[in-house]
Amino acid sequence: MKNIIVASTSTIHNAAYLEYLLPTLEEHFSDTKEILFIPFARPSGITHKGYTEKVATSFKKIDKKVKGLHEYEDKKKAIERAGGLFTGGGNTFLLVQQLYKYELLHVLREAIFNGVPYLGTSAGSNICGVTMQTTNDMPIVYPPSFKTLGVIPFNINPHYLDPDPNSKHMGETRETRIKEFHKFNNLPVVGLREGSWLAVKGDEIMLKGNLRARIFEQDIPPYEIESGELISFE
Repeated sequence: MKNIIVASTSTIHNAAYLEYLLPTLEEHFSDTKEILFIPFARPSGITHKGYTEKVATSFKKIDKKVKGLHEYEDKKKAIERAGGLFTGGGNTFLLVQQLYKYELLHVLREAIFNGVPYLGTSAGSNICGVTMQTTNDMPIVYPPSFKTLGVIPFNINPHYLDPDPNSKHMGETRETRIKEFHKFNNLPVVGLREGSWLAVKGDEIMLKGNLRARIFEQDIPPYEIESGELISFE
């Protein structure tokens, strides 16, 4: 049974890395002492080693060890043997390119469907969707496909921002970009505000956190759901 946390972000304002999620993560990873971390998204160009050390510092607070996937020569086997998985944020194009390069998408998807607890934040949440086409990131590299894990039956827009009525910014909004996506694609998109996450247990998907999420479907007006509500597009 799938056991996934799909989080909008790793860090909220005035809090340390993963701090707001630690109580949830302690329960989520309760059956394992070690997390396998996938550092490929490399926010701000951080090294795989540096990124993994940052993650390890946070997980140490809940008595969990962390090893980076880059440390393993046989990366497929490392995923197959993992007791818990975490894919961090950064650049989704880079993350997806690397997952294709090492032929890891299928084995990662299989591990998730087999019930290995998975945490994704930002880019690591984007790849839970059917495609990565609703990412906010710049295309700094070219992945061979936009198709991702498809462990949830829709797409994610993490760090979703509402238009600021007091701003003088006249450029595009997140809602504008998602409307453009829906001119050519019919996948629903869940706009996750920072501090919110989806708790996936089997086929049940529930919004968690203190904020609402904004839901986009092709050819209908966007709407909001409350924390604690289930998400279904059937």
